[in-house]
Amino acid sequence: MDALYNTHVKLLAFDFLKLTPHPMDPSTFSRKGTRLSRAETIGFVVTRDLKPNKFLRFTIDDGTGCIPCILWLNQLNSPYFSRRNPSDVRLIADLAAKFASEIQLGVFARVRGRITGFRGMVQITVSDVVIERDPNSQVLHWLDCIRLARKCYDKLCKNTV
Repeated sequence: MDALYNTHVKLLAFDFLKLTPHPMDPSTFSRKGTRLSRAETIGFVVTRDLKPNKFLRFTIDDGTGCIPCILWLNQLNSPYFSRRNPSDVRLIADLAAKFASEIQLGVFARVRGRITGFRGMVQITVSDVVIERDPNSQVLHWLDCIRLARKCYDKLCKNTV
């Protein structure tokens, strides 16, 4: 059962970094046997590496560890988007550029996206960025992660075993 497969699961870095490639499908990841494809995290941007018109690689530190993130900026010249409507591709590219301009060192951001692997490491391929202004959002995220792990994610794991 893949109840969480297309859901942005809230994970703390220490839990996210323990995700492993799923044995049946190495393009997906699992947490205690449950397949996951999307994640959400919140924290401070502690590294930033911009390659214009290609990608922005950055790291989010939530206090339990650092999660590598990649935001693609090559939508206008990528063959992946060549079959899509050009106006849709332009909107996606503009949104990615907006996210890239907001991700600066030291900002506090909420990041959502696909869980992917690169060179043996798990990362988030970013689809959404929100700069947080509420100082309580990190504590609330931590509490959500702990509650969801205990009452939802871990129960699903027990049911699949």
